[in-house]
Amino acid sequence: MNHHRSLTQPALADLAGIPARSRWTHHGGLRLHALDYGGDGVPVLILPGITSPAVTMDFVARALTGPVRPVVLDVRGRGLSDDGESYALEDYAADAEAVIEQLGLDRPILLGHSMGARIATVAAVRARVPLSGTVVVDPPMSGPGRGPYPTPLTAFSNQLQEARRGTDADEVARSWPRWPRREQELRARWLSSCGDAAITATHEGFESEDFFDWWPRIGTSTPTTLLYGADSPVVTAAGAAEAASALPAARLIRVPDAGHMVFWDNPDTSLTLLRDVLGAPHSADEPVSVGKLPYD
Repeated sequence: MNHHRSLTQPALADLAGIPARSRWTHHGGLRLHALDYGGDGVPVLILPGITSPAVTMDFVARALTGPVRPVVLDVRGRGLSDDGESYALEDYAADAEAVIEQLGLDRPILLGHSMGARIATVAAVRARVPLSGTVVVDPPMSGPGRGPYPTPLTAFSNQLQEARRGTDADEVARSWPRWPRREQELRARWLSSCGDAAITATHEGFESEDFFDWWPRIGTSTPTTLLYGADSPVVTAAGAAEAASALPAARLIRVPDAGHMVFWDNPDTSLTLLRDVLGAPHSADEPVSVGKLPYD
């Protein structure tokens, strides 16, 4: 069991200002928490990254609410969900399947960022639940024989130590200077809810589980889009080219002026592009879609 996860009262108070309700499901003895934004649109199950509890993707969910029904999962070992005994990709995918079934999400779209993109890919290949589509955002393409994940485990460990000591938005800004202030604040308050075992095992998985063992097997039955940051060290130009070659049916969209943290780095453009992918309308004063380019 991980004894270091914690949440302060100010962190829990963040939930009061979010237009979503907590939903609880279970899988393999674990209690899994999700934020359900409601609505009558196509459900979109959002799967966050390695150190991103559900609340940190609130700004993404709000940008989609209405045309779709966003549901953001606290992945096991993060946020309000329980720790797991294992953090392999298929464990994560099985959690997502349980959430879909127990919340009655009818043919949802899976939207995953980073770790969540890998989870969405595996769930699509497993095909245990019917899906309307998959959107993977900057999935780690590291793996056996492919070199290390660009961010070392020590960087994550140091950030967790800062969070447990009591970090603030200014300190977060030193690592993520481009992020909107609210997202820096949420990161500061919620990072301590992430467990060491979850982070360590997932980071090891980035280098021991090959994304490309799964990606080509999505096939053509599930419409698939890959969004990636034009400046991302995680999905390089070579990685994008390999993804396009391995799954020609997938649509690739490069998001300009964004690194790996695509939505945080360039929220206006990336969220506009995401709404276009999901078929969700946006207002006339929002930026026009740009960056719809194949890999290069």
